[in-house]
Amino acid sequence: MKIAGHLMLPDPAQAAFGGERVRLAPGWLRIEGGVIAEVVEGDIPDDADAGGTGSVVCPGFIDAHMHLPQFGIIGAHGLGLLDWLERVTFPAEMRWADTDTARRDTRAAVRRMLGAGTTGFAAYATVHAEGARAALDEAQRAGVRAHIGQVLMDRGAPEALCRPAGQLLEEAAALQSAYPTDGRVSAAITPRFAPACSAALLEGAGALARATGALVQTHLAETRAECVLVGELFDGQGYLDVYRAAGLLGPRSVFGHGIYLGGADLSALAESGGAVAHCPLANSFLMSGRLDASGVLASGAGMALGSDIGAGYEVSMVRVARAMLETAGALRISDAGRGPETVPTAAQAWWRITAGNARALHWPDAGRLALGAMADLVLVCPDADTKRTLFTAPTSAVDPLAGLLFGWDDRWIERVLLQGRPAGPIPDE
Repeated sequence: MKIAGHLMLPDPAQAAFGGERVRLAPGWLRIEGGVIAEVVEGDIPDDADAGGTGSVVCPGFIDAHMHLPQFGIIGAHGLGLLDWLERVTFPAEMRWADTDTARRDTRAAVRRMLGAGTTGFAAYATVHAEGARAALDEAQRAGVRAHIGQVLMDRGAPEALCRPAGQLLEEAAALQSAYPTDGRVSAAITPRFAPACSAALLEGAGALARATGALVQTHLAETRAECVLVGELFDGQGYLDVYRAAGLLGPRSVFGHGIYLGGADLSALAESGGAVAHCPLANSFLMSGRLDASGVLASGAGMALGSDIGAGYEVSMVRVARAMLETAGALRISDAGRGPETVPTAAQAWWRITAGNARALHWPDAGRLALGAMADLVLVCPDADTKRTLFTAPTSAVDPLAGLLFGWDDRWIERVLLQGRPAGPIPDE
């Protein structure tokens, strides 16, 4: 199969704000056996099976932090994190006690993500083991790439959503056996966040992560009130210190939010090889604060981007990437001492939702148009005016990558491929 157009390729040039970025170049891809077998730059051929001179060929977009049961609660505005959990999120997650509901919700979520070009994601399920297994099954059936974790929670929530630590750890271990870390779909170790977990549960989760090599995902320092609560529950320990003591801080750890981390925390995170999942839209929606992403990157810590559905309200990772730029710009305005290097470029934003997120999720063969990479692709065909401005105007002042990012319309997505095959329809039932 040959796909042609303006290829979104890795750019070896380095820059500020983390350095990595993409570039556009005319050319074509050859796909064989679900992987990219050839990448050719040059003229855009007329005999391609898909694409053409007005098309952009992107790696599939990747979402590093989201919640499968929460698509139905998008828009519950006006609450802080802890109130939002109690009044909106926990009632929604109780529905997954019914495994059929978990299946339907997962199908609907995957359908929406594929419609927005997301071919891979890291997701939270709920405390229900069978619901989490159903979500893993449905993701595998759909052909997407995913880390999905049963939420581990033994306190700080309604009784219907708490389980004994021993039971949760046994269930999580069983999911690991069924969906090990080397699969296209794998079970993640997923403590909800420290306030909802006893020390015994966190330590057991850390031991399971070490034994299996699974991805660890949890939340960290999203709000000031949450940080205070952690100190009260864990004898004055710092938030990151709680996870470190439990063995949950390591190179395969992705921590959602991380807004209120000090310099020592960031240094420890960098030393461990872990990453913060920056969720700019959810941070603003819940009025939690703004992450200083340039500070995270300057520390050497890893950083990914997440939609954080359902506190986040955009399924499109392109719009999440745009929100990252807007948040960085707002921080620069509020701090006159910040220079332009603290605001990422569009080329870096596109890298972040493709190869950058793939790196954070330990998928070395994802997020890139490169020889041997999985052919999880998004074929984009902008409208006629946009194509004329970006690709045919001889003296356009608009950077094509910025034009695509800020003018983005999901209707431009012409085709989504999973391992070289068109993403199939996801049924309701």
